[in-house]
Amino acid sequence: MYFSVERKVFEYLPNAVFGAVVVSGMDNAKPQPQIAALLAENIAMREAYFENAKIKEAPEILPYREAFKALEINPNKFMCSIEALLTRIAKKKGLPSINPAVDLGNALSLKYCLPIGAHDLDTVGEGLDVRFAQEGDTFLAFGSDEMELPAPDELIYVANHQVRTRRWTWRQSEIGKITENTANILYPIDGFEDINRDLVVKATEDFINLAQTCFGCNAQVGFIDKSNPGFGFSMKIKIT
Repeated sequence: MYFSVERKVFEYLPNAVFGAVVVSGMDNAKPQPQIAALLAENIAMREAYFENAKIKEAPEILPYREAFKALEINPNKFMCSIEALLTRIAKKKGLPSINPAVDLGNALSLKYCLPIGAHDLDTVGEGLDVRFAQEGDTFLAFGSDEMELPAPDELIYVANHQVRTRRWTWRQSEIGKITENTANILYPIDGFEDINRDLVVKATEDFINLAQTCFGCNAQVGFIDKSNPGFGFSMKIKIT
């Protein structure tokens, strides 16, 4: 299998870096108190950190807003996932627990102020691409039964022609969402080489440790940038 970024993306975002964490063989139906505690801890930490702050002006968020503008995406209308998450937290609206795998991604997204997605690998076929939209691409929003068409040349996460995330890191699809039955996940982490690559690396290290200690699973890690636009991997069996 693979995770790949179209070279054209780096013409718009030359400093983009993508961390990729593959966790396979997990039991996502079993409660994970350590992950629940980590999520609660990071919600509280970010509530305090961003109290009375304007999230869109935060230094952690500005690079993503500038990147959206470079991609001709209006960041005021379509917020990057981490900006939307932090905006909710700063308003003290909390964050519901979904399932351990989703909660893990949200906890680390909050901890490092990074957009982190989660894609069910059993639904993507050969792999997942980050590329600009093409004719034939379709998107099914959460909770919807009506297909949408991405805008021409919109940056998307896509498996074949099934769009998994619209407008780069804005909104994920109903298709490939993480449920309690999901066993194999790709977590993409979107960052910038010259701004927060160190945080992307730290997030991957946390994923590795928590995958092993909480789920008893192996985790594989890859990094993608303009000099290395692809990451190939195979599923690894559960640790016994």
